[in-house]
Amino acid sequence: MANDYYATLGVRRDASPDEVKKAYRRLARELHPDVNPDPETQERFKEITQAYEVLSDPQKREMYDMGADPFARGGAGAGAGFGGAGFPFSDIMDAFFGTAASRGPRSRARRGRNATLRVELDLAESAFGTTRELSIDTAVACTSCQGEGTAPGTHPDTCDTCHGRGEVQQVQRSFLGQVMTARPCPQCGGFGSVIRTPCPECSGDGRVRTRRTVKVKIPAGVENGIHIQLAGEGEVGPGGGPPGDLFLEIVEKPHPIFEREGDDLHCSVEIPMTAAALGTSVTVETLDGAEEVDIKPGTQSGQVITLYGRGVRHLNESGRGDLNIHVTVETPGRLDEEQEELLRRLAKLRGEERPPGKFAPGQRGVFSRIRDVFNQH
Repeated sequence: MANDYYATLGVRRDASPDEVKKAYRRLARELHPDVNPDPETQERFKEITQAYEVLSDPQKREMYDMGADPFARGGAGAGAGFGGAGFPFSDIMDAFFGTAASRGPRSRARRGRNATLRVELDLAESAFGTTRELSIDTAVACTSCQGEGTAPGTHPDTCDTCHGRGEVQQVQRSFLGQVMTARPCPQCGGFGSVIRTPCPECSGDGRVRTRRTVKVKIPAGVENGIHIQLAGEGEVGPGGGPPGDLFLEIVEKPHPIFEREGDDLHCSVEIPMTAAALGTSVTVETLDGAEEVDIKPGTQSGQVITLYGRGVRHLNESGRGDLNIHVTVETPGRLDEEQEELLRRLAKLRGEERPPGKFAPGQRGVFSRIRDVFNQH
């Protein structure tokens, strides 16, 4: 077969399903791309995953043990009705007539990996969108060999072992007799050609690492944690293969005044007790600049004044969120004699020298909340 799956997982040929699973899990923890991003390690991870896919499936494992390709033309399910053996009909014919299906050489070009880049934005950039020039350290096609992997003036040579087919035939015995199968050529790795003089710039990989600049347009309304996909802006693949994608992870920096909740913004403004009672106007900062906001007479602490359409633009939609201004009424802590006398006269005029206090159901004091915290432990 193409690979010795038992050797790939490091198990005996009579290994139990549990032993196969344990071997795969042990190797996967060591070779997973999130743990080890090295390209060679990733190829090794693909190999053990393919080996586990075969050896963990009873039908595929049986086919593999008898010398058939478990992935050929739909695997076991493609011909399961033929004698119950699970072989595709064409593989049965190959076994009787001594032929083997040729798959041909595989391409050296493979798709490149995706890349992720964190982009920090301030609130205004997130709200209205922006354009950024980003520097990316990534793999690009080698300009010396144009991705072919060979030294200038040379080209890959046809493999002497498989003569360009990328595979060699092998005869094995099975319950059907002699079965001729094909496996990737061990000399060229299934490519059908060998690079005898690798490119000195890329060492035959067809790509080199460099820093390049990408100009990207970030739409209005993005928020913290959103990913923007830029197709084809990732790493170029080995052998001049197509590039992967670039993902931009948006990180929104905290704002000194506003807190964002969806597309709405929130801020606080403190006004004196007298201004709250008599009414006034205050200057409030918005994303569009400073605006005058009227405070109506009798405004209470905790009231919210909403400026409609002064928030963040809706992502991929028209319109904007709102700006909510939370009013806090400041009570003076220290009074001089004249101020105290004036307030006492005001209290007497309003009959508030000994106010009874107003209580509402559901209002819970500080001590009640503290008691609940201790009761939870």
